[in-house]
Amino acid sequence: MSWPDVVVVGGGAAGMMAAIAAARQGAAVTLVERNPKLGRKLYITGKGRCNVTNHCAPEEILAAVPRNGKFLYSAVNRTTPGDVERFFTDLGVPLKVERGNRVFPVSDRAADIIDALFGELKRLKVPVLQRRVLSLSQEGDGWAAETETGGLSCKAVILATGGLSYPATGSTGDGHRMAEELGHTVVDIKPSLVPLESPDPFCGQMQGLSLKNVVLTVKTGKKKVVYQEQGELLFTHFGLSGPLVLSASAHMRNFDKEQYICAIDLKPALDEPTLDARLVRELTQGANRDMANVLRALAPQSLVPVLLDRAGIPGERKAHDLTKQERRRLLELFKGFPVAVSGPRPIAEAIVTSGGVKVGEVDPKTMMSKKIPGLFFAGELLDVDAYTGGFNLQIAWSTGRAAGEGAAGYVLAGRASFP
Repeated sequence: MSWPDVVVVGGGAAGMMAAIAAARQGAAVTLVERNPKLGRKLYITGKGRCNVTNHCAPEEILAAVPRNGKFLYSAVNRTTPGDVERFFTDLGVPLKVERGNRVFPVSDRAADIIDALFGELKRLKVPVLQRRVLSLSQEGDGWAAETETGGLSCKAVILATGGLSYPATGSTGDGHRMAEELGHTVVDIKPSLVPLESPDPFCGQMQGLSLKNVVLTVKTGKKKVVYQEQGELLFTHFGLSGPLVLSASAHMRNFDKEQYICAIDLKPALDEPTLDARLVRELTQGANRDMANVLRALAPQSLVPVLLDRAGIPGERKAHDLTKQERRRLLELFKGFPVAVSGPRPIAEAIVTSGGVKVGEVDPKTMMSKKIPGLFFAGELLDVDAYTGGFNLQIAWSTGRAAGEGAAGYVLAGRASFP
């Protein structure tokens, strides 16, 4: 009976790229995915548009990886963002670059990316089996993959089962469990790129308010700045979300040890003296108006009562009655609106997870296990994660290709004899 050279476990971004890369090298590949459709998580990335990669240099990708970026040096330099863009363009998917160098299909349809990958798998005659792999074991010089409906044998196996984010897409930790059973270290899985919960009741009052072009600063209880960036954030019923907050969360990795506080500069384009002069001008022009009305020239309507409450100023107070101390408190709030953080949202709500297979146990060029020949890893299963903006998908494409070519090379070089 003829067995495949390579079995890829997991049909997400990294798994599909790994299968394509291995097949293009001439290996006989079988892709196993538990879901009825491939790429379920890809369907929901970029709000259904699929942020394919970031249009930047490889070193910028690595700079956007706060954890274990050095491990990705070889893979990202071999499969750069430009390579990924050409890959999809060659498969018939026109791409465009938007704000922040984010790359999307011109159609704004994630389905076009998935269809292109599936079409290439079909062209390369890669069978796709809808099964859940339950365990892996070495079988002579090869591997046995036990599924719900029987076993598969192969010469090399690529684990690309994802992290623990969005479990509805099939990311339930099977890959981590199997890696541990085979003797690999799995670094604690935590949410990354995740909204933040706040005990402050005013967040709920401003639910749905989106603030653009603000600066978010995150400090530890010891006043150490761990993140500072300009962009967009969103108030929710539980706390904070939006691109700025998701990226900030990647730097907030010690909730069990640290207390974090967020501060929002609502007017980053104005320094304090300039903003104070603007505030004085508004107060002078509206001297006989209520403060609740005057501040609408400087802040969104739903933010005004919160600003006044936190500054201890009644909304009906006339502008001409505002004291210098009260004006100072308002100024401080505009330049550093504090939001307490109690912790991240549940891991199921994270865009990606931090933690995974320890990268020191994996060859960074081929993604092969340093412990067990013929076992390869790709994608979010590894202990690497990055900020929002297409960086995490770039990691999936780069590590997927490295694992696919590594597995094909391992098999085709004859290092695994198989009956």
